[in-house]
Amino acid sequence: MPSGADPWDRRSGEWLTGDLAEQGPGHDPVPPAAPAPPGAVADARSERKRATGPRRGSGDPVKALLHRHRELCERAVDPLEIAAGLEAHGVTDRTATRFRHRDVFSLAEELYARVPRNAEPRPEPAPLPAPRVRAGWVLLTLLPGALGTATVTGLRLTHGQPRPLVALGGLLAVALATRAALRHGPLAGPPGTRAWRTATAPRVWTLWLLGYALVGDGLLHALLTGGPDAPPTGSPDGPWPTATAPVLALLLACAPAAWSAHLLAAGARRRLARSRGLEDFTAAAKPVLTCTFALFLAALGALLALCGTVLHEPAASTQALTLGALLLLARLLTVHRHRHAPALALGAAAATEAAALALPTAGRLPGCAFLTTPVETLVGAWGEAAVPALACATAALALLWHAGRTLTRASAHAPTGAPQ
Repeated sequence: MPSGADPWDRRSGEWLTGDLAEQGPGHDPVPPAAPAPPGAVADARSERKRATGPRRGSGDPVKALLHRHRELCERAVDPLEIAAGLEAHGVTDRTATRFRHRDVFSLAEELYARVPRNAEPRPEPAPLPAPRVRAGWVLLTLLPGALGTATVTGLRLTHGQPRPLVALGGLLAVALATRAALRHGPLAGPPGTRAWRTATAPRVWTLWLLGYALVGDGLLHALLTGGPDAPPTGSPDGPWPTATAPVLALLLACAPAAWSAHLLAAGARRRLARSRGLEDFTAAAKPVLTCTFALFLAALGALLALCGTVLHEPAASTQALTLGALLLLARLLTVHRHRHAPALALGAAAATEAAALALPTAGRLPGCAFLTTPVETLVGAWGEAAVPALACATAALALLWHAGRTLTRASAHAPTGAPQ
C-alpha cells in the first residue's frame, strides 16, 4: 500500500479515511454520515451565532441606540440631559435592561461616554444647579397684588365720572404687572423656553375666567331674575354685584404661586441629582409636587379670608380656590413645556361658564324656556357660585392628574441652560 494512502476495507469495498483507519482492521467501520443539504448547514451556522451572542459591532444594541439619538447625545452637556431626553422618547428603566443596563441613568452615561469628542475637550459636567432666589422676580410677583390693592382702594374712594377711569387704569396697570411677573422668575420657565409667551387662546380663557370671578355671579343672578336692568356699578351692593375680594386675593397670590414654582423646581433638581433611576425620581418627586400645591392653596385661602375681612365682602372661597388651583397647575405645566393640556382645561372651564350665561339668555326666546332648566336647577341647589366652582374644579382635577404624570418625570426638569 502506498505511503500515506488510506487502508482498504475488504468487507465494504471502500477506502477507510480519518478516524476509521485508526480503529484498525479488527473493528467494524462506522458508515459516514450522509452529506447535509445546504439549507441545514446555513441553519446550523446561524444557530451557532445566536448561541455565542452578537458580536461587538453590528450587533451592539447601544450603538444602534446611539445612532438613533445621535443629535441628543452630541448636544447634551451631561449624562443627565441624555437620560431625560431618552425618557421623553419613551425609554424606561425596563427598556434599559434590553441594552444591558440596570436603568436609564446608567445607559445615558455610556451614551455620553461613547459620543465622539473630536473638537476641543469638554470640561467635566458640573452638578445640576438649583434655581436661585433673585430680588428682581420676588418684587415683580408682589407688583400685581400691590396695584390691585391700589385699584380697589381707588374705586372705594371715588364716585361718579372718575370711577370708570380709575377702574380702566387699574385694570391696565394690573395686566402689565402680571405680564412682567410671568416674564421673569419661576413663572417664566427655564431660560430659552419663553413659556410666558403663551398662545392667544389660553390668554383669552384666563381673562374670561378672571372676569367671571369679578362679575360672573352677579350677572348670572341678574339673568335668572329677569335682568340685568342696569350696568355694573363696581360695588358689591349694586344691581349687578361685583366680587372684588376673590379677584384681589388671586392677584396677591401671584407671589405664593411664584414661590410654589420655585420650590417645585428646586426640590426636583435636588432629587434628580440623587436619583439613580426614573422610578426612584418619580417616587421622590410626587411628594414635592403635592406639598407645593398644598402650600399654595393654604396661602390662597389665607389671602381670601384676609381680603374678605378687610373689604367686608364674601370671600367666595370655593370658586376662588378652584380657580387659583386651575391657574397654578396650568402655569406649572406651561413652564415645563406642556401646553396642550392647560389650553384644553382652561378652554373647557371658560366654555362651561359661558354656557351658564348663554342658556338663560337663550331661554327667553319663544319656545326655548327649557334651556334655562339645567342652570336654574344647579343654582337653586347650590347657588350661583356652583357654576364656576364646578367648572374650575373639574378642569383643575384633570390638570392635577396630568401634572402627576408629567411633572414627576425627569424629562420635565431637564437642564436647558443657565439657572434662573
